[in-house]
Amino acid sequence: MIYSMLSNPLQPVPDRTEAPSIADLDSRRKRESGVTSSSPMRLRMESFIKEQQECIVRELEKIDGGKFRRDTWVRPAGGDGVSCVLQDGKVFEKAGVNTSIVYGTLPRPAIQKMRVNHKALDPDIDSLEFFAAGLSLVLHPQNPMAPTVHLNYRYFETMDKNGEGKAWWFGGGTDLTPSYLFEEDAIHFHRTIKDACDKHDRAYYPRFKAWCDKYFYIPHRGECRGVGGIFFDDLDEEEKDQEELFSYVQHCLQAFLPSYLPILEKRKDMLFGQREKEWQQVRRGRYVEFNLVHDRGTSFGLNTPGARVESILMSLPLTARWMYMHEPEKGSKEARLLGVLQKPVEWI
Repeated sequence: MIYSMLSNPLQPVPDRTEAPSIADLDSRRKRESGVTSSSPMRLRMESFIKEQQECIVRELEKIDGGKFRRDTWVRPAGGDGVSCVLQDGKVFEKAGVNTSIVYGTLPRPAIQKMRVNHKALDPDIDSLEFFAAGLSLVLHPQNPMAPTVHLNYRYFETMDKNGEGKAWWFGGGTDLTPSYLFEEDAIHFHRTIKDACDKHDRAYYPRFKAWCDKYFYIPHRGECRGVGGIFFDDLDEEEKDQEELFSYVQHCLQAFLPSYLPILEKRKDMLFGQREKEWQQVRRGRYVEFNLVHDRGTSFGLNTPGARVESILMSLPLTARWMYMHEPEKGSKEARLLGVLQKPVEWI
């Protein structure tokens, strides 16, 4: 067959050139035109979260005095990411600020599952191209008086073979996890988030605050992971138009530094002893339990073929502790925190 094709000049040679992938087309578009307000939403979200990652890392390095390790990775099927991690710093025991860009193909079972929340997805196709972009952040301070904080904002889009967007949605949120309760810190955190929400819809904060309390609940412990924040998922055209939701996510992410840094500055140098450090480690054990047992994002990541496990487990603290039958003394500061975690509070 090969000899016949080479020796017969009249026989057409089939075109073996593969069509460029959507990831390739997007890369070309960014090189040639950059990212503007008229670019596809997926490219605008990618650009935004990468800018915010640089801004956040820069500010955290000023506070800690140390430098984040930056690992850049490329996904063979399309996409890339940057994992920025600081360990054993002066202020942070462990801090991670990651961006992830993923192109891929959804199989039919995944499409059927997603149709529960997104009826715009075609139920009769066997596969569908998708794009996902997100920024995830977890900060675990050294000082037990300074709270852990978590943040994640993400965008998901399905596309046809030409890269035209079809179904899309935004998700995300942020929450605070103290080892010792300072009510003014919780109030400041929640008020800053509420201000960002209120720019778009005054119903957002109470709705997403309740969603956060429900999501970050540890059933086997009967308590919440922390003092809450906001959480939302699957916000699409049934909620608001794409531009409005993108603006909302931008304001929420930009509110992070004002919501957290004043708290950190106030608590990072407070005095503490062995008792406080031990309690912090117990609370971090609860953090680990939630993330490995109940968090959907962690589960999805660890069950995704080719996933970057180190980036997924970035959220876990460097150290934690499990003490058999440990209960705080009645009336103690530790017991006070536990009471709030067992019954979520309306902070504002």
